[in-house]
Amino acid sequence: MEEHEQKKDALTISKVTLWKTIAGILGVLLLISVFMSGFGIKSDLDGTATAPTEAQPAQPRGDSGSATDMAALVDDDDVEGDADAPVTIVEWSDYECPFCARFYEQTLGQIREEYIDTGKVKLVFRDYPLNFHANAQKAAEAAECAGEQEKYYEMHDLLFEKGVTGGVSAFKGFAKEIGLDTNEFDECLDSGAMADEIAKDMRDGQAAGIQGTPGFIINGQLVSGAQPFDAFKQVIEAELAK
Repeated sequence: MEEHEQKKDALTISKVTLWKTIAGILGVLLLISVFMSGFGIKSDLDGTATAPTEAQPAQPRGDSGSATDMAALVDDDDVEGDADAPVTIVEWSDYECPFCARFYEQTLGQIREEYIDTGKVKLVFRDYPLNFHANAQKAAEAAECAGEQEKYYEMHDLLFEKGVTGGVSAFKGFAKEIGLDTNEFDECLDSGAMADEIAKDMRDGQAAGIQGTPGFIINGQLVSGAQPFDAFKQVIEAELAK
């Protein structure tokens, strides 16, 4: 009888241990889910957008690639390349986003060499600073302030190459490095004069279907995420063949 009770007790303990183990696993999975939600692809009007964890395939957007539509997407932002290039890439990005940095480091150079420098593509960078990136907003403003002195892409490149962890003081150093009028730049950056421009970039991106950074519209085709060069090449070549 005593042996039977011992076996029963052991079985009960085993069940309790099993359920504790299952509960622990479920708890870990819940924590992972909550963590990953911070790196999903949702976007809200208040700017609480998150960068996609994986590059997404190109997605067609019907006839939205007309000249008028693309001109509206370009807005008054700085253009890199030939203004009359047959293919337009509008990029929405965040200077503190690791996926955006990946695109800059691994893909943009090839696009520049093969398509922008040859007059086939023009690039327009529009801001999409994510609100959980502490320095992204001011980094975006720094680029816009540099653009006021015709050096937008010089600042754009430095922000990606040197990073934004130094914040405003670092951006002022970048301005000096690329030969800007530092008094004019500092006043622009400190005053927040470009905040409205950046907010408009974000609204336009959301309206265009951008759900995370980096996001691109290429002659009306939506491409999401830090895609490899071949993915961009496929879309660009198809547009050039039309």
